Amino acid sequence: MSYGGGYNPYGQQGGGYAAPPGAFPPQNAQVSPQAHQWFAMVDRDRSGHINSTELKAALINGRGQNFSDNACKLMISMFDNDASGTIDVYEFEKLYNYINQWLQVFKTYDKDGSGHIEESELTQAFTQMGFRFTPEFINFLVKKSDPQNHREVSVDQFIVLCVQIQRFTEAFRQRDTQQNGTITIGFEDFLSVAIGCSY
Repeated sequence: MSYGGGYNPYGQQGGGYAAPPGAFPPQNAQVSPQAHQWFAMVDRDRSGHINSTELKAALINGRGQNFSDNACKLMISMFDNDASGTIDVYEFEKLYNYINQWLQVFKTYDKDGSGHIEESELTQAFTQMGFRFTPEFINFLVKKSDPQNHREVSVDQFIVLCVQIQRFTEAFRQRDTQQNGTITIGFEDFLSVAIGCSY
């Protein structure tokens, strides 16, 4: 996929509203030729839907490896309006644009063009996104993202980190009623947030 676009954490234009589950796109809905071409290449079984396995087979990170299972499942779930575990060509176009936006963000911080970002680059990325994380927390994120302990984050893991942090931030903000940066949370609410933000 090519680089392009800007940052939009929800991957939707307008007010962020999606069609209700099971709704069909309007008869005159158009999919860009590029997105349609990519969809046809990724939809290996020609079912008219793409699952996370098909998506994984099509996406390569800067290390020359396929995107992780976690990244592909997360991205499919974000655009799977009917909770079928698959996306159609219209949902794929939103995902396609979303991935290209994140590739552009990633490329901005991958200053040496290595295909991954290191701790200092990740710190800069989060700082420019408005987060002030400690070096210890950034180190924790890198270690969680890089199981082989290379101390670097590939583009797929960068997307996963950004999406999860964004989801947790929104969940936190909803509970931070006094806007003082602290919340009191019940155990089940905590579990709901943790499980809901992870997939």
